[in-house]
Amino acid sequence: MSTSRIELRFGGTGGQGLLLSAKLLADALAVEGRHVAQSQTYEPTSRGGFCNADLVVAHGEVDYPLPIEFDHLVLLDKIAIKPSWPKLKAGALVISDVRLCPELPEGGRFKRYPLPLSRTAIELGSERVTNIVALGVLIELSGICKHKSVEQVVRASSPRGFLDLNMDALAAGYALAKTPAVAAAS
Repeated sequence: MSTSRIELRFGGTGGQGLLLSAKLLADALAVEGRHVAQSQTYEPTSRGGFCNADLVVAHGEVDYPLPIEFDHLVLLDKIAIKPSWPKLKAGALVISDVRLCPELPEGGRFKRYPLPLSRTAIELGSERVTNIVALGVLIELSGICKHKSVEQVVRASSPRGFLDLNMDALAAGYALAKTPAVAAAS
């Protein structure tokens, strides 16, 4: 990508694997020589409260580690819309789970992709990999890193019992980003 600084958020609720998705992406970007600052916010409840994981990505040193305006936003629960929406940059890529974020705010010049992220994960055998499906969609639509880099990181980070499921979820995310519904939204 030609942009020198990219800001993104994975937003949803605690327990959805948002921090893991951000860490996997940060590690994949580091494999490619990018510099990444990661931050997160979450309510004191371990599951169900607002949670987000933010990344600031640069080709050189990250001059300021917190996001100012998001280039990319992944929404896995409607609870994350209100705190995230005002920070979207014009033209931002917004990926949302249609089941858990059925309605997005009107207005704004954003590329919106409401997709069946959690339904796809459930069809794979576990809603727990919704975050990995979303990560695959983000990578495919944004081109933020190479498939090879994230696949290397997912293989190295996955517990043995989840490796195949995580790899299938990543591949399902890539495929979901290539569906006719996505092409129509572009």
